[in-house]
Amino acid sequence: MATLIDGTAIAAAIRDEVRAEAAQLKSRYGIVPGLATILVGDDPASATYVRNKRKACAEVGIQSFGYELPATTAQGELLNLIGELGQRADVHGILVQVPLPDQIDEKTALDAVPLSKDVDGFNPANLGVLGVKGQRPMFAPCTPQGCIELLDRSAIQIASKRAVVLGRSTIVGLPVALMLLSRDATVTLCHSKTVDLPSITRQADILVAAIGKARMVTADMVKPGAVIIDVGTNRIADPTRKSGSRLVGDVDFEAVKEIAGAITPVPGGVGPMTIAMLLRNTLLAARRQAEK
Repeated sequence: MATLIDGTAIAAAIRDEVRAEAAQLKSRYGIVPGLATILVGDDPASATYVRNKRKACAEVGIQSFGYELPATTAQGELLNLIGELGQRADVHGILVQVPLPDQIDEKTALDAVPLSKDVDGFNPANLGVLGVKGQRPMFAPCTPQGCIELLDRSAIQIASKRAVVLGRSTIVGLPVALMLLSRDATVTLCHSKTVDLPSITRQADILVAAIGKARMVTADMVKPGAVIIDVGTNRIADPTRKSGSRLVGDVDFEAVKEIAGAITPVPGGVGPMTIAMLLRNTLLAARRQAEK
């Protein structure tokens, strides 16, 4: 039976650390970390994500500035707002919630966030050095960083281990693969065109599933004793729930937990870590300003 890697508990500990450090920053320098969130349009999921992020900020002593723009917002208007926020001393981090409406080029918008305020870690200059040993980006992307933090705080060795990452998105799969590589793991990055996937996943000491398919990773794909980090969040029908559905990961949790050495649940695994890392990145940005 696998040991449960409790992301909710680990994220709570990180929030406590951020709260204490934010209080010290305010006491010593008079600086309150500030995060600006930009939501364009009325996508319900995006609105929920932004609301949760702003609530988390309030709980740890980070000031949040919310900007809700209509779905008809032109790209130039968004870029002007990002530029204005980039100049503000009380804004240490800028988060542009994606997806964006069709008339706005997502890459252009994300690239407009100043490197020093890119607390989401999506700027190419931040992503580009993730896999370079001995170098660190200004900010690592939050979900991949959360995956690494779960391993570290669970005392799971990364160096010299064989790591397999399922999914090559620039949001999770690619950056987490680079971060594992920089920590001296031997990394294989798999995707939809990978041939004979089970033969590769069975070699993994650390398996990160970020492919977006409910329960795709089955017990016969897992090496006994492997560490499983499940990034997937897939909604499936469940008539026993009042909502009629529930969240499951990319891993068949009930079956795989009998084989694995350690495993993250869904929900309650990687998810809480993403916001915890965003809070920590915002604190880091404010601390850098204070130390200048």
